[in-house]
Order: sequence, then C-alpha cells, then structure tokens
Amino acid sequence: MKVVAVNGSPRPEGNTFSLLSRVKETLIAEGISTEILQLGKKKIAGCMGCFKCFENADRQCSVKNDIFNEIAGKVFDAEGVIIGSPTYFTDVSAETKAFIDRAGIVALANGRLLKHKVGAAVVAVHRGGGTHAFDTINHLYQMNQMYIVGSTYWNLGFGQNPGEVLNDKEGMENMADIGASMAHLLRKLHS
Repeated sequence: MKVVAVNGSPRPEGNTFSLLSRVKETLIAEGISTEILQLGKKKIAGCMGCFKCFENADRQCSVKNDIFNEIAGKVFDAEGVIIGSPTYFTDVSAETKAFIDRAGIVALANGRLLKHKVGAAVVAVHRGGGTHAFDTINHLYQMNQMYIVGSTYWNLGFGQNPGEVLNDKEGMENMADIGASMAHLLRKLHS
C-alpha cells in the first residue's frame, strides 16, 4: 500500500512539511510506504474549465506545462492521499487550491479515480482560518467518495515561522494519530 502526501506550501520545509513528516513517520512505522511531494514553489495553474479531461479520458489534465500531471498521477495510483496546506487568508494556498480543482475534475472525468481512497487533510495555521482550509481539502474528498481520516481533534498544527509547529504538542500528537488511523483503515480496506 502507498500513501502520497502533497505539500501545498511554498515553503518546502516549513510547518506544513513538519506536520506531514510526522504523519509520514507514523505511517512508515506502521508499514505503509509514504512519499511527500512538494507542490508549492513549482509552477501550477488553476483549472481552465476546458473539460478536455472528459474528451481525452487519459487520467491527465490537458495543460501539460506544469507539475500537475506528475503529482496527480502518483496520487491517482496511491491507496491513501494526504493534502497539506498552510492557511492563507483563512483558506488553502493558491497552489493547493489549483491542485484540488484540477485533481477533482480529472478524477471525475476518468471514472472517479479517487473513489474509495483514504484521505486526510493536514493544515498549518498561525491563528485563525485553519478549519476553513481543512474543510476545503475535505470537500475534494467528499465529492470524490473518499474515506476521510480524522484525529482526536482538528488535523491542524499551530505555528507561524518554520519549525514553530513542532512546539504544538497536541498538534503533533494529532499528526501521529492521523498516521495510525490511516494505516488502520488502509489495512481494513485492503485485507
């Protein structure tokens, strides 16, 4: 089994990466292969609404000059998906939103490529707006008939400057719990 975590932060080793790394640690300890893919700082455009993905039905977006198809292909092939984002103006980063919009429509256009996969949202937040960003990611999962993994509290970690989230004891414990819960669900679904 494979889990792919998409880091939608433009800070490759910022707080979102720290949170995803904690989930990854737990998944690996549970015997689940896990890879973190960096989305932020890579070129990615939003969905153009051309609907060529329905015509082509090739598991790809018709826009080929950015990172989307490379990352989406790995997401579509995995059994588990984690999307992580910092909170920007009470929502996900622009890169994360572009990925969500395009992954959602390409998945639908190709026979629901995300259906029955296990998904988790991970959000880094300084103060407020984290639950809205959390909801944005989960809307992708819900619209694609995915199984959503939660934790003992919201899947959020608090911190502003890179590394500060590591001081959020409860947030880091929640990340470990997300990994354990995701591993448990994946084993149940694939046994």
